[in-house]
Amino acid sequence: MTAKDVDLGEDRSLLLLDDDEQFLKRLAKAMEKRGFAVETAESVAAGSAIATARPPAYAVCDLRLEDGNGLDVVEIIREKRPDSRIVVLTGYGAIATAVAAVKIGATDYLSKPADAKDITDALLAQDDGFPPPPENPMSADRVRWEHIQRVYELCDRNVSETARRLNMHRRTLQRILAKRSPR
Repeated sequence: MTAKDVDLGEDRSLLLLDDDEQFLKRLAKAMEKRGFAVETAESVAAGSAIATARPPAYAVCDLRLEDGNGLDVVEIIREKRPDSRIVVLTGYGAIATAVAAVKIGATDYLSKPADAKDITDALLAQDDGFPPPPENPMSADRVRWEHIQRVYELCDRNVSETARRLNMHRRTLQRILAKRSPR
């Protein structure tokens, strides 16, 4: 199901909130192709300003941002526009945060990496059904590799700190980082 298959209605406004600039640009371009009128923000402050001034019909909010929590923006959108459809994205998927996101008004909760198709399906899913399972799910090895890469980047590419946070030996981590990503 894509935006072309479902009528988005008159208001096609979409707020994308994520502090990963490259991901944000790619997702914005993909969502514009699907018929959304995209506005982007890279911080809770910028997202809150947009949500207050022009509450969007749709929103995709990252959970953890450099200046705070994306759930703060979800609350503002829900307060200003109760009918909006909001998807929370995170690289730190946990049941507790998923429950918190849904309790404050998120329509759905997706773990990164999520592509534009997954996000569109979640935004446009009918309330009475579930989105279909992914056609090509990532292998367990790929999910592990993605997680390690994300933590490595968050630790400013510091191998020792990354190994400590992942509770693994530094040399083991170095071997994993030296290999190509699994499929």
